Order: sequence, then C-alpha cells, then structure tokens
Amino acid sequence: MIISMTGYGKGSHIEKGFEIDVEAKSLNHRFLDLFLKLPRSVENREHKIREIIKKHLVRGRLSLSVCLHKIDEEAVNMQLNDGVVRSYSKLLAELAEKMGVSEKPTLTHILTLPDIFIEHDDENYQEDAWRCIEIAVEKSLIALNEMRKREGVEIEKDLRCRVQLIDKLVEQIEEKTRGRSQSEFTKLYERVHSMVGTGELDPSRLELEVALLADRVDVTEECTRLKSHDLIFNESLASAESAGRKLNFLLQEMNREANTIGAKCNDADISHLVVQIKEEIEKLREQVQNVE
Repeated sequence: MIISMTGYGKGSHIEKGFEIDVEAKSLNHRFLDLFLKLPRSVENREHKIREIIKKHLVRGRLSLSVCLHKIDEEAVNMQLNDGVVRSYSKLLAELAEKMGVSEKPTLTHILTLPDIFIEHDDENYQEDAWRCIEIAVEKSLIALNEMRKREGVEIEKDLRCRVQLIDKLVEQIEEKTRGRSQSEFTKLYERVHSMVGTGELDPSRLELEVALLADRVDVTEECTRLKSHDLIFNESLASAESAGRKLNFLLQEMNREANTIGAKCNDADISHLVVQIKEEIEKLREQVQNVE
C-alpha cells in the first residue's frame, strides 16, 4: 500500500480536568524528522512521544504541537513565586530611591510583572496530564495516517497509469527494432565489403566484425530489463512495506535502460519514444518523492 508523506491530523481528549488538543502535520523527507512543541509540564516525556510517533510513521518531516488547557480548579495548582516577588519588591524600592520618589511599590505594581505565580506540578499532576496527552497524540497520528493513506491511493493510481504507458512505449520500440540487428548486419556487411575491393580481407573475419557491430544496436535486453523493472515497480506498490526508497532505486535503473536504448538506436522515431519514456520516468520520480 502506498502512503503519502503529506498529511494533517488532529486529536483531542478531555479527562481529569484537562483538555488536550494535538495537531500533527507531515511533509516529505528522506528520513523521519520530528519537531515537537510540548507543554512545560511534560517536556520530560518527549522521548515517549517520539516512540509513539515511530509506531505510526517511517519517513517524513513531522511537526506535532500539544496544547494543554485546565478546565476545572482541581487541575489548577498555582502558587506564589516568593523569590521572584521579593526580588521585584526590592528592585522597585531601589528604583524609587534612585529616582528620588517616596512612593513605595504597591500590589497593583507587582501584579503587572511576569512570573509572580507558578504552577506546582506534583507527580500526580504530571501523570494525569501525560495520560491525556498520550491519548490525544495517538488520535492525531491515526487521523494523520488516514489522510496520508487517502492521498496515497491517488498517488498509486497515477503511478500505475504512468508505468503502463512506459510499457506501451517499450512495446513500440520492440516492434520498431524487431529484426533490426539482421538488417544492420546486412547493410554494414555490404558497405564494408564494397569498400574492400582488393579481396585481401578475410571474409570470415569481416563477417565477425560486422556481426559484433550489428549486435551493439540490439536493444532486446534493455527492453526486457525495463519491462522487468516496471513489473517490480507495480509489485512494490502493492507491498505492505514502506516502498519509497525501493521505488526511487527502480526509477534510477529504468532511466539507465532508457538512456542505453537511446544511445544504441540511431533512429529518429525510436529516439522520440525514448524521450517520452524519460519524461514519464521523471514524472514518476516527482510523485515518488512524496511516498513513505
């Protein structure tokens, strides 16, 4: 099954006073590249989230963000940040003295300053938050994969159509080159024989050399290998394993055979068919870049 590396998934979960929203976005990449945005309270669980992701994805650049909201008082555990408040009071008093004013810092002044309250995350708090986040992350990755599979179905359809077209073009080349080696042999033999009017050249040696030259224009093996690569390509599309890397390798081999056919066949019609094959291979390559 072909799976696209591009997708989006969202997962939410509400439990134990927490509401969790997770967004997962993936793009194509040669390897599995992860970017995580987590609440401070569960940053120490990043490795566990990475383990969860690896169960769902093989390749791709994934951005995953987790938003944690507390929806009741039981989940909120705020405390006064005593050290910060004392430092603010001292600094404000020193500032007033330097500016020569008698006004002392008030509660109103203090409340406008950052970090005067902190959340106290005890062990139970972290465990409750983590359990909610774990469920929401799983939901987001399942939704992401559903979208990637749907896109993969469309990619597979396009890939199969292009491979089928390449097979038809190869069949046309085989038709045009059928019997070409014998024809080339005859033309070369007559041409060389007419140039050697002295009769000193050994006829058997002449025939061997011309046969070797004629054999070099035979593309039967290349056409056979190219069709074989097409067959393996289609089989890989149906495989349950991640096929992206294998498909890329097959496209390299298909392009190699097409180049060899083009180099051997000194024929305008065949060269035109080879150009069409290479165009389809390039389109296949563009699509395969997004296959996991």
